[in-house]
Amino acid sequence: MSGLPADGPGLIRGETGTQRLLGYVLDVRGGHGGSARCHMAITADHTNRHGVLHGGITTSILDNAMGATASLTADETGKSPFLTISMTVNFLSPGFPGQTIVATGRKTGGGRSTVFIDGVLEAEDGTLIATATGVFRKVPSHRLKEGA
Repeated sequence: MSGLPADGPGLIRGETGTQRLLGYVLDVRGGHGGSARCHMAITADHTNRHGVLHGGITTSILDNAMGATASLTADETGKSPFLTISMTVNFLSPGFPGQTIVATGRKTGGGRSTVFIDGVLEAEDGTLIATATGVFRKVPSHRLKEGA
């Protein structure tokens, strides 16, 4: 893997404030076995005071890939709303500025409204940076509107 994916169908850029702030690309294209991916180039803005990828950003990228994977279980465009109920992250190796990282989600169980998703975050050289497990719940779109 090298760099961020080029534009095309199923590649989502700049859809949310978080996505614009962090600069990741969400990949919900077919061909990943029902898994969504988040691609991000690590910059100095993504680091902690020790100069490596911040754990909060690691968690956010994993959460986005895993949540989109949950959405793909209900909608092939990955836009069906699922929210995180719980998530556990294991930090295994540092990520460094200049690396491109990819977070991938994989459904491991559940039903139509609650699903269990595993996530992995890897550097472009294959180094495993973090793993995660999470539980995600489908939410009706009207419940996400203010005041609903």
